[in-house]
Amino acid sequence: MSCDEDPFVYRIISVDRLYELFTTRENVLVPPSRWDDPFENFILKSRARLRDGTIVEFGFNNDFYGQCWTLKQASDAMWRIYSPRSDGVRIRTTVRNLLNSLSHELGEWAHVQAFIGKVRYLSDRQLRKFGNSVFEDGLNPISIAETLLVKRRAFDHEKEVRLLYFEKTSSDGRMHDLYRYKVDPHALIDQIMIDPRLDKNEAEELKHTIRNKTGFTGDILRSLLYAPPEGMIFPIGG
Repeated sequence: MSCDEDPFVYRIISVDRLYELFTTRENVLVPPSRWDDPFENFILKSRARLRDGTIVEFGFNNDFYGQCWTLKQASDAMWRIYSPRSDGVRIRTTVRNLLNSLSHELGEWAHVQAFIGKVRYLSDRQLRKFGNSVFEDGLNPISIAETLLVKRRAFDHEKEVRLLYFEKTSSDGRMHDLYRYKVDPHALIDQIMIDPRLDKNEAEELKHTIRNKTGFTGDILRSLLYAPPEGMIFPIGG
């Protein structure tokens, strides 16, 4: 993703997770092993052949944490997958704000530990070709991060953008199930969207509750994904 681009990105989370974000002021990244697709991280979970023919395993295959966002502004599938009980909200930020929120915490190490990129959706043949070429110039933080930015075409409806953090060892010498970092949610999030399956009264009540519990002053809107177009008149006859 070009550094000149700064598109909006979106993430659907439960309203309880939203309250947690504002209360703890922490963003939470998870290892790929906890992502829904069991095929995730397939390159780093595989073995590699060195130039002398030696077969090795990637010792750092679980040292990444990530968070999935989407470029898709409106999607019935995304609401149904990530808000199955109609109790979710969609938060919005920009690519730059999201990356900066992590980079700020890492300081001088940000350039080798913090990454963001669009996921590419590839056929099985393309995935094998990618795996055979991604480390042509050797192992480095960027090439390693790129292995987590490819998925099978069956998931291309997601239009995913991933925030990635690489940590060889944690401060206490062991890996954790989650990676948490401090963030100002008021600076990170610029809009909250309420599930389109709530009616107007339910949405207004939830909007009021969100304001009270988070102090969020930005826009809180109800998605109109299912609202019929207004003011349309269709002719009958000639």
